[in-house]
Amino acid sequence: MAARPLVARQPNERLQALIQEAACSHAGLARRVNMVGAERGLDLRYDKTSVARWLRGQQPRGRAPGIIAEALGRKLGRTVTIDEVGMANGRNLAAGVGLQFAPTVLGAIEQVCELWRSDVGRRDFLTGSTVAASALVEPSRDWLITGPDTHVARLAGARVGVADVAAVREMTSALVDLDRRFGSGHVRPVVVHYLNSVVSGMLSGSYREAVGRQLFAAAARLTELAGYMAVDTGEPGLAQRYYIQALRLAQAAGDRGYGGYVLAASMSHLAAQLGNPREIAQLARAAQEGARGKVPPRAEAMFLAAEARGHALMGDASSFETAAGRAVRALERADPEAGDDPVWIAHFDQAYLADELAHCYRDLGQAEAAARAARESIAGHPETRARRRAIGLALLASAQVQQREVEQACRTGTRALELLGTLRSSRGAEYLDDLRESLEPYAGEAVVREFSARMDLSAA
Repeated sequence: MAARPLVARQPNERLQALIQEAACSHAGLARRVNMVGAERGLDLRYDKTSVARWLRGQQPRGRAPGIIAEALGRKLGRTVTIDEVGMANGRNLAAGVGLQFAPTVLGAIEQVCELWRSDVGRRDFLTGSTVAASALVEPSRDWLITGPDTHVARLAGARVGVADVAAVREMTSALVDLDRRFGSGHVRPVVVHYLNSVVSGMLSGSYREAVGRQLFAAAARLTELAGYMAVDTGEPGLAQRYYIQALRLAQAAGDRGYGGYVLAASMSHLAAQLGNPREIAQLARAAQEGARGKVPPRAEAMFLAAEARGHALMGDASSFETAAGRAVRALERADPEAGDDPVWIAHFDQAYLADELAHCYRDLGQAEAAARAARESIAGHPETRARRRAIGLALLASAQVQQREVEQACRTGTRALELLGTLRSSRGAEYLDDLRESLEPYAGEAVVREFSARMDLSAA
């Protein structure tokens, strides 16, 4: 039998430096790693000999590198990444970045910072990654059953204050406005670079408890926005990772309401785009259960509208009517003059609800109701919501096709096409593609040929 080839391992100098910095013995590090593993439900039995092997260059398998990094991070009082411990060489390890709901705050910081760093670097495992339905539902379960983080304050690193958190909020507001006006293709690179270069440094800095909660809340919102933009640029697998991390950051912020929003407004809509109606309803109900009594009526309406969307896609008209009716009544209870709604739900008005219902009626084949809801949505959205108005026009055109108003549908579709010409939005393009597909039975009519030619010209 031929001898197995020997591959020379390089000593792990990064790990050696961190162990020296932490003033930790080999046996002491092994104990800490085993303790962190136990918190995650793993029966690890490392000892000082295991640490010696790591220092000689051996790469432990599975989740161990992340656990080693977290154990060292706790000893040092700061975030330590897998890269820093010299164990981020394996593609299989890296491919899981952003897909876990970390059990600890330190783990959450490590996960999200690694995601941002990988996104900026356009790592191969992120490009074109697909969405797993289970990886949408499982984090919602973790969020439901995980207790609140008892403390988030940090003592090491650059000082982070209230003004720093305010800057993140203002930047988020500006980026939301730009995204609505011009589409995510223009804006998402800016968001990701800001998260990686600025927000990551803040999370790894030092802050008091109250400031830390505010910082995690601000980071959660901007991370969710980056996920939404990934959807709008045709990268749903990447969006999934951002949504999971936004959910975990919201947990660290102690904001159950915003966690519910991530489930109902973000993850459930991603499930809708992928045609998983059962998961849509599950995520929306998880949002309602996990945030019960902690959100205003406007957020209740949004959560219920998301549930209605799932029922409509499953063809369950009765359950849809029940959820939709509750959503309408919840929004009626919202007081627009009070001005006390959280910033993340303040945009959800009658126009947004009508938009949700238009989708539902379309999926149920109720063309007249879909057209009525789409018109209400378009009328209610201001000019600054260019993408939302374009989607509303595409929905209206689809409803008009269902009503056999082909000429009117092409005129409406042309308006949507013209508006989308000012944006860089994959979502908008998908709505137009769906419209074109619905017009195929009428491909012989001159008005349809003309509309198709305009679409081709626009895409050229």
